Amino acid sequence: MWNYVVRRLLYTPLIVIGVLLVTFLLFVVVQGDLSTEIAGRSASAETIAEIRAEYGWDKPLFINIEGMKQHGIEALFDSQFVKHFVDTVTFDFGRSRASKQRISELLWDGAGPSLCLTLPMFVGLLSTSLSIALIIAFARGTIWDTILVVICVLGMSLPSLAFILLGQYFLAYKLGWFPIFGYEPGWSGAKFLTLPVLIGIIAGLGSDVRFYRTVMLDEIRADYIRTAYAKGVSTRRVLFVHLLKNALIPVITSVVLAIPFLFLGSLLLERFFGIPGLGYMMIEAIGNRDFKVISAMTFIISVLFVFGNLATDICYALVDPRISLH
Repeated sequence: MWNYVVRRLLYTPLIVIGVLLVTFLLFVVVQGDLSTEIAGRSASAETIAEIRAEYGWDKPLFINIEGMKQHGIEALFDSQFVKHFVDTVTFDFGRSRASKQRISELLWDGAGPSLCLTLPMFVGLLSTSLSIALIIAFARGTIWDTILVVICVLGMSLPSLAFILLGQYFLAYKLGWFPIFGYEPGWSGAKFLTLPVLIGIIAGLGSDVRFYRTVMLDEIRADYIRTAYAKGVSTRRVLFVHLLKNALIPVITSVVLAIPFLFLGSLLLERFFGIPGLGYMMIEAIGNRDFKVISAMTFIISVLFVFGNLATDICYALVDPRISLH
């Protein structure tokens, strides 16, 4: 297995280079030269030239052939892509166009609020949906199975925005159980996070329960389940030991691949509840056309997703001895 892990890690630099090339094409080449927009229409040519030099837009895109002719081979790679590559892999993302703060500091400050929101939401959603799926698997074919499936379909049909608006209106505004908007760091901020966490769990239950229900029903029809019942094993042990253990492969797939996105927060929940996380920052960056912030977030998402895929494969081998990684 370790040979497989090392081989996958050796592939990672190539994937990172591909991601950097795509982000460079999207956020540097496609956006073009924004120096005139930043400086203003009435700006002088000298001011525009200074802005282009500050952002590095006065350099060639990939290879500086003219610079090599004048200054030698060391100037060949004095280009926008090489600068973009070096800055990104060293996590020097520059400064935000809107706030003028360093993007690395913005990411660090936003990761805390995002994790405070997404971690309890993730754990609560996973435990609740798995428990309900096990209950449905046990009560398959009954009226309770039908009722829960109908509720899940209704929950999947409603968009997340509907849950947010309903929760804010009834639970926060009408009943006054939770604050409508705001955030505080530390334990005092739990009152601001409780409602968005509950909304996130409820909004995701429909799709997760339907998925886990399908997994559980596939396993509960297997021969080893009938054998366990024939041997007199209790229902609780069958469900939580035999069934759940053998259903972990698809569960691990959805869980491990979701973990990297915990760092990115929730765009809608953070925006509507005023939580200054990475999701809120991403929406602000899109609205302000802050391409440096968007590029940095895209790079982090890609790297986390690559390592998430590797962690998924390793978990497969640890959970199921039939799977071997070569």
